[in-house]
Amino acid sequence: MDIKNPTYVPGHGLLKDKSVLITAAAGAGIGFAAAKKAVEEGCRAIVISDIHEGRLEASVEKLKEDTGLQNVWGKTCNVAIEDDVQALINFAEEKLGGVDILINNAGLGTSKLLIDMEDDEWNKVIDVTLNGTMRMTRYMMKIMKTRGTGVIVNNASVLGWRAQKEQAHYAAAKAGVMALTRCAAVEAADFGVRINAVSPSLAVHPMLKKSAPEELLAELEGREAYGRGAEVWEVANVMMFLASDYSSYLTGETISCSSQHA
Repeated sequence: MDIKNPTYVPGHGLLKDKSVLITAAAGAGIGFAAAKKAVEEGCRAIVISDIHEGRLEASVEKLKEDTGLQNVWGKTCNVAIEDDVQALINFAEEKLGGVDILINNAGLGTSKLLIDMEDDEWNKVIDVTLNGTMRMTRYMMKIMKTRGTGVIVNNASVLGWRAQKEQAHYAAAKAGVMALTRCAAVEAADFGVRINAVSPSLAVHPMLKKSAPEELLAELEGREAYGRGAEVWEVANVMMFLASDYSSYLTGETISCSSQHA
């Protein structure tokens, strides 16, 4: 494979006969890429969620059309609201006959210097990115505990380790996701559930191109060893590994999906 111009990798049955729930999976980002990958890897049924109802409905239909799988459902959810979280997981449990794999992809980021940031902006990013992951993990763990099996994959970020101006809130939230992953994993190990995280550096997709200045994207891509950001499906591939039995001995780990060298 040409690492600078990668070829899409087909599925290899990593999630055969598994059921999957993914948050923030509508649109063209990592979440939808993970949903498509999960189906290509053989999952028997999937529920995807998003806060945007119209985009979610379109993504459900696209996933069915792209993959041929009809056992695809969508439900809106704001992970900052506990009632939404419980309703989503209960819905998925019913539709899927039990959730085997949860992928926590929901997150929110803005750009603001810390000295200019108001509490509302800080709290909103933390509440969606960190607290939302906690809410989904907490309720899902309760249900998976009764079955004695299950896998949770969280989406973190290299900013949980590294520094970048105007990202103090997002970096703090993602560092929190990493710590949450470690601590929840040692608790969940007692009842047979694995919890890990993937930590992307830069995944380029249409929404990012619309929201981020072209100069900033060029600078960030210039820091990558391959001179490019990741394709969203490349991050999804790592999620599939962590969701699969190939990672059976991993729990509490954060796997960097990055080629950063600066």
